[in-house]
Amino acid sequence: MTTAAIGAPASARRYFHSLWLLSSRDRHVRYATSALGYLWSVLDPLVMSGIYWFVFTQVFRREGIGGDPYIVFLVAGLLPWVWLNTAVSDFTKAFRKDARLIRSTAIPRTIWVNRIVLSKGVEFIFSVPVLILFAVVALPHVEVNAMLLLFPLGVVLQAVLLVGLGLILAPLCALWGDLERTTRLVLRALFYGSPIIYGLSDLPSPFREIAVFNPLSGIFVLYRSGLFPDQWDAVAVGIAAAMSLILLAIGLLLFRRLEPAVLKEL
Repeated sequence: MTTAAIGAPASARRYFHSLWLLSSRDRHVRYATSALGYLWSVLDPLVMSGIYWFVFTQVFRREGIGGDPYIVFLVAGLLPWVWLNTAVSDFTKAFRKDARLIRSTAIPRTIWVNRIVLSKGVEFIFSVPVLILFAVVALPHVEVNAMLLLFPLGVVLQAVLLVGLGLILAPLCALWGDLERTTRLVLRALFYGSPIIYGLSDLPSPFREIAVFNPLSGIFVLYRSGLFPDQWDAVAVGIAAAMSLILLAIGLLLFRRLEPAVLKEL
């Protein structure tokens, strides 16, 4: 066995160990002075769910939008949205925030993107019991089925998508500061352009055919189908998987090309 072959697993172990330490540091810093701790990661989607539930069920008396019970439908979409929204927001300042540490360490710079995905992903996993609680309370009205096993696939696919987006956004935002504000605007539009407060099947043609090319559409299908089987859409899931992998490949190529310029800028 060659020295390179021995060194590769050791380097991978160091990388993942550093990744876990950095993501743990992020969570510790965020909640160090907080009495509620990780509960803050679920308060935002819960408040949003309550608002949208009130607006669409009590004010507008929605007709055929989403699934019933609507509050479970909302929580199943808003929890992963918070993961994406907070991660993408952090990508825009990933390099500038730790510029001194990035310049002084020899760790592969992709770790500054991956630690955000992991840190926010752990918070998302911690919030899943809230969805389970809502589903248990609404059990007589929820159609639990075998597609619930696809939920972890949604987590993996969203992680792949976020890594790809992070590898694209982080270096671009480090080089061009205006992209941070642009990203915030895009996120606001993306919230309403993604099937969060409505289902993919609720959209009329041709908007539905356009919406399936939003990778979040297929990812939310994976999260919801175990409780709302009528939300299943194999085409949307297939497109989401393909687009997530394509964005990951683009991200890796772009990151490699822009890394020297980013380090020079820092």
